[in-house]
Amino acid sequence: MSTRPLIPGRTSPPGEFFEGKPRPQAERFPDEYAAFCDGIRALSQIDLLQYKRGQMERRIRSFAQRRGSASLADYLELLRAEPEQLDELLDRMTINVSQLWRNPDQWQVLEREVLPELLAAAPLGRLTAWSAGCSYGAEAYTLAAICRELAGHAGSAASAEITGTDIDRRMVERARRGRFSAEDGRSAPPAQLRRWFEPDADGRGWTAKRELAALTRFEVGDLLRMRPRRATYDLVLCRNTVIYFTEDVRDALHARLVDSLRSGGYLVIGSTERVSNARELGLVPTHPFIYRKV
Repeated sequence: MSTRPLIPGRTSPPGEFFEGKPRPQAERFPDEYAAFCDGIRALSQIDLLQYKRGQMERRIRSFAQRRGSASLADYLELLRAEPEQLDELLDRMTINVSQLWRNPDQWQVLEREVLPELLAAAPLGRLTAWSAGCSYGAEAYTLAAICRELAGHAGSAASAEITGTDIDRRMVERARRGRFSAEDGRSAPPAQLRRWFEPDADGRGWTAKRELAALTRFEVGDLLRMRPRRATYDLVLCRNTVIYFTEDVRDALHARLVDSLRSGGYLVIGSTERVSNARELGLVPTHPFIYRKV
C-alpha cells in the first residue's frame, strides 16, 4: 500500500476550524517553526502542527538549508515567490513509497482468509473496500487483482468496488492511469502480475488491465478531514500512513476508519503501526496488524 504519512490537507478547502476546534494560529506559538507552519497552511491548507514536531522540523530545516535559506522565515518567502519550490518541498515531505503486493505476507492472509470470508458474506458477492492514503494506486490495484483471482477460482461473479483516496492530486491522477514501474512489481507473484498487468513494450513497467480498472476509482481526499459514511465498507486498508501523526490525531483517525466499517469488516494497518485503543473501538485482532470489527 501506499505510504502517505506527512502531508495532511493539501487539497482541502481552507478553514478556521479543525476537528471542531479553533485552528492554532502562529501568533499563539511565537517560535519560528510555528510561524512557518502557519505560512504553509495559508499557502497549501496543510496543517503541519498536527504532526510530530521533531521529525517534521528537522526535515524542513534541512531542506531549507539545501535551498540556501538561512532561516525558516527566508525559506517561507522563497516558497511564496516561487510556487515550483513549494511543490518541490511538498514532494520531498510526501513519502510515496509503494509497490504492487507490498508486504506479501499480509496479502497472503488477505487472499487466503480475509477476502474469501468477506466475499462470501457480501451482498451479491460484491466487496466494498477503501484504500485510505492510496498514493499512486498500487495497493488498490493489488486488491483488485486478488479479487479477480478469487472470483476466477470460485467460478462466481464475486467482485469488488475499491475506492482509493489520497491527499495529493497528482498521485490520484497517476493512480487513475494504472501505470507502474518495473520496481513497483518486484514483490508481485509473477503469474498474477502477468495475468492482470500488461508489460510495457520496453520492459520498464506495467499497466493495469481494464478488468482491474473496472473495480477501482480514485478520489482526492484528506484523511484528517474526511467524514466517511458509517458502515460503508467491508474492508479498510490504511497502511504506513499514521506513523508521523501525533497520538491524538492518529487515534481520532482510527476511530473514523472503524466507524466506516460494517460489522464483521476488517481494518488493515501497516507493520510499524498500532491501534492503541482497539477494544474500545470494537476491534478484535485476527492476524498481525489486521483487526475485525465486532
